[in-house]
Amino acid sequence: MQIRYIGFPLGAVLIWAGNIIINKIAAGVIAPEDISFYRWVLAALLMSPFLARQTWAARAEIRPHLGKILALALMGMVLFQSLAYFAAATSSATSMGIITSLMPLLTLLLSIQLLSEPPTVGTLAGGVLSLLGLTVLIGRGHPLDLFDNGVVIGDLLMLLATVAYGLYGVMLRRWALPLRTWQLLYMQVLMAMVLLFPGFVFGHHSPVTSDNLPVLLYAGIAASILSQFLWMRGVAHLGASRCSIFVNLMPVFTVIIAVVVLGEELHGYHAVGGLITLVGVIMAQVLKQRLPMRRAKAG
Repeated sequence: MQIRYIGFPLGAVLIWAGNIIINKIAAGVIAPEDISFYRWVLAALLMSPFLARQTWAARAEIRPHLGKILALALMGMVLFQSLAYFAAATSSATSMGIITSLMPLLTLLLSIQLLSEPPTVGTLAGGVLSLLGLTVLIGRGHPLDLFDNGVVIGDLLMLLATVAYGLYGVMLRRWALPLRTWQLLYMQVLMAMVLLFPGFVFGHHSPVTSDNLPVLLYAGIAASILSQFLWMRGVAHLGASRCSIFVNLMPVFTVIIAVVVLGEELHGYHAVGGLITLVGVIMAQVLKQRLPMRRAKAG
């Protein structure tokens, strides 16, 4: 691995970890439907001077793919981030970070079904282990209590958000739209604005203030544009598989930032559930031996 390029994926993952903390801070200063809309408006305003003209010039190439671009925007930008903002109202930043760390595993599992990729020992064993870790985390150290006390709604919403983004990654690969990376990103940002506009109009309106402006700037610039640029540069130099390894550091970064910035307490179930989940995710990525499949008997 080329050491000088490690900073690209590492920086992207660090920004994503910080965005989970921003989600938690945003829960107290701005309505979820407002920040979901404002962040993509800000991203669009910043990207338009560089991309609007060339994207308009390529409209004939883009038009046949508008339906798929809309679906990608719905999964990756609307559902993922909006559910995360709502999750932050009841889930801790530490729990959100650990749940998000399931994304590489969920991507592998979805790839088996949607991309016809063969299951491996890692996806099976890692999936079971990560599920165990998740029950420890969501059950606050007592998994069996889930049957009596139920699930914290924020944790469930964060899990649904993670599934949505995992599906986004798989469909992005399956469709492989013949568009330039920045044009595709820009079109998704515009689509996200359209999809989120009704919720913004009919939801609770939060004015932009000195308290929530830093949150909006981080979400609209760092998390929406800068992290994407760093990740794309990392993939270009190191490859997607090598970059995906760095995603495993996100829960570690999130926990550290949550403790330092938010003063959250690190409980034993965070450590145990997080470690089990992380080991499961790593197993799914490392153990590539294919599972033996029964062949159908000829009639």
